[in-house]
Amino acid sequence: MKFGMRKPSLKRSIKARTTGRLKRSVKRALIPGYGRKGMGWVTNPRKALYNKVYRRTTFSLWDLFR
Repeated sequence: MKFGMRKPSLKRSIKARTTGRLKRSVKRALIPGYGRKGMGWVTNPRKALYNKVYRRTTFSLWDLFR
């Protein structure tokens, strides 16, 4: 498990900002439960737990400017 600041990635940052509304709306129409709060615990509890801990123990470069 990582503690502290996450290494910034320009490629991932751009990818996250450009993954479109259309793609999410299509997935939401096709996959039942997609985009609902708490669905990660149903589909993959181990990964959901890891992500919850990771999010609390790390911070990004941009969090320093807030």
